[in-house]
Amino acid sequence: MLNMSFDKKVVINTEQQAWVASPKAGVWRKPLAREDAERGHATSIVKFDAGATFSEHDHPLGEEILVLSGVFSDHTGDYHAGSYFRNPEGFLHAPYSKEGCVILVKLHQFQGGDKEHLVIDTHQQPWLPGIGGLQVMPLHQHLGESTALVKWPAGEKFQKHRHFGGEEIFVISGEFIDEHGRYPKGSWIRSPHLSEHNPYVEQETVILVKVGHL
Repeated sequence: MLNMSFDKKVVINTEQQAWVASPKAGVWRKPLAREDAERGHATSIVKFDAGATFSEHDHPLGEEILVLSGVFSDHTGDYHAGSYFRNPEGFLHAPYSKEGCVILVKLHQFQGGDKEHLVIDTHQQPWLPGIGGLQVMPLHQHLGESTALVKWPAGEKFQKHRHFGGEEIFVISGEFIDEHGRYPKGSWIRSPHLSEHNPYVEQETVILVKVGHL
């Protein structure tokens, strides 16, 4: 097991992690949280070398992916960087990448009753006004869980706040900062239920945020 105590804060700079080989040749991982070696709850950065393929499989309790670079493909299409999708339990696919790609993957983490198959090209979605100067792109919501992209303009500060149900952040670009540290591009931060912080940025920063699920 790896980082499966959800009452503890976890911070990982994935840019400094080494790639670990998966059971499939040409597919590599940077594990962030994992219940078991090849099953159960898992959050990882995954890299497909050019031409790498994965055998057809299902995902009990779903699969959530954000394509970070390159092109990720399966029988439903080609997904360029910025593609966000959710494959519910029962969705079968055999993913591959002709040119190579890097993706953020969350497995076995759908709530009960969440059966939506969702595909969003975030480069084609509008940014909506958020609090202060923030811009928000909602991606998914189910019961008390919510996932969105948030764009912070340079110099933006946010008020101190508490995370009911926890918060999970992946820094896509720029650098996210709070009183506990500085988190550059590629940082993954998982904060427990009722954790608090007072975040800000010095440069334009885009983060993927999930709340209410821990």
